[in-house]
Amino acid sequence: MIGKSLKQLAAAPVFAVALAFMGSVGAPQAQAADAVCYNCPPQWADWASELKSIKQHLGYDIPFDNKNSGQTLSQLLAEKDNPVADVAYYGVSFGIKAAEKGVVAAYKPKHFDEIPAGLKDPNGKWFTIHSGTLGFFVNIDALDGRPVPTSWADLLKPEYKGMVGYLDPTSAFVGYAGAVAVNRAMGGSLDDFGPAISYFKALAKNDPIVPKQTSYARVLSGEIPILLDYDFNAYRAKYKDKAHVAFVIPKEGTIVVPYVMSLVKGAPHPEKAKKILDFILSDTGQKVWANAYLRPVRASAMTKEAAAKFLPAADYARSRPVDYGKMAAVQATFTKRYLNEVH
Repeated sequence: MIGKSLKQLAAAPVFAVALAFMGSVGAPQAQAADAVCYNCPPQWADWASELKSIKQHLGYDIPFDNKNSGQTLSQLLAEKDNPVADVAYYGVSFGIKAAEKGVVAAYKPKHFDEIPAGLKDPNGKWFTIHSGTLGFFVNIDALDGRPVPTSWADLLKPEYKGMVGYLDPTSAFVGYAGAVAVNRAMGGSLDDFGPAISYFKALAKNDPIVPKQTSYARVLSGEIPILLDYDFNAYRAKYKDKAHVAFVIPKEGTIVVPYVMSLVKGAPHPEKAKKILDFILSDTGQKVWANAYLRPVRASAMTKEAAAKFLPAADYARSRPVDYGKMAAVQATFTKRYLNEVH
């Protein structure tokens, strides 16, 4: 089972994953690029540094792309007969769906064998590049003296009215991951999303902000004081942008989430695409994620300096994996209920 295979990840002291400032969603200008990556935005998971490193080491120009995971899969399906992208990046459930829909090709990059079973499709149709922990990304100054929330229950308190944000769980993967996390924390399971639906109904009374794409800048500006997001964004804000922020792993618990990549089936530049994927799993490529406060899938790439900036292991003990295959399988069920009962 995929969930069981991540027990070793759950025990590790550091995690993080990707998603960031998203702007326009249209397809990149492929004619100006050496290769195209869908969902590689500069302010999310430090794709800016990764693509710069690819340029430095491989000589390839890859344009930034501001989709989220759901938009990436939709675009791949729309372009199935005439692909534009060479590689794609998304939350694990979307990677699984892309494989099921036949829009990605099997490819095992260098170091593929070092990726734990369950963090990859056995044939290489998707594979994890980094993982992360979902929690609260909090702008302390924007709370105007209110205490930093420490639990899912805290977010329902009237004192945080209009201050809590979460991504639309019917579109962005981080939004769905947040729904899975709160659902389990409230006593639900992947067979029963009732607790999550009840929670979002209660949160709706507190006037939450529900964007379709994460806005790192909106948290830093204080427009969204509390955002359900990944630890790496909060650490980046704290250590790189020197913002007065905190990352909170809620006391009721949360989940660990892998982000994955795939070779697009029928990619316009397949050999370049393969070299890009090889590079992303190389020591150099993986260390970009570690330096951006992400948990690289190859643990050897996590530096001691980077690890020291994460919350203590005792906090991460509240972050656990799920059965990601089932998480993908039941996503449509949750989406339907959310749209019918909450949205």
